[in-house]
Amino acid sequence: MVTLAGCSSIVDGTTQNILVNTNPAGATCGLYRENLNIGTIPATPGSILVQKSKHDITILCVMNGYQQASHFNKSGVAGATVGNILLGGGIGWAIDSMSGADNKYDTPVNVTMVPVQPGSVAAPAVLPPSLTAAQQPVATAAAAIPAPATP
Repeated sequence: MVTLAGCSSIVDGTTQNILVNTNPAGATCGLYRENLNIGTIPATPGSILVQKSKHDITILCVMNGYQQASHFNKSGVAGATVGNILLGGGIGWAIDSMSGADNKYDTPVNVTMVPVQPGSVAAPAVLPPSLTAAQQPVATAAAAIPAPATP
């Protein structure tokens, strides 16, 4: 019997540790994929082992005296995937794609916590069990660079 294994599965594996740092340290951070909590880091800095997937991860951090902060961790292509396609063809890539081994996430992730302004009502520093659309981080477009003035 012949066993087929994808290159990324062997080289990179199907799981990955994601390290989360906050400034200041000590925040509680939840990781959410498809709006569901997949794990929690009780105090930063800390790391968590996640199953790799084609789906992005939202990292939501809370801390008493600070506003909620979030980071969008996009699922990218693992380095061994290109070699797998070139050397192994479609079969190895298909295996890696099914297992999630052909994906990777950024690590470490750095999140800046912003203090609650005096006189503002602070939200409780509690992570939700799942995310709503309002809690998803918004991707911002790059600021346009003005053209130089012509003399």
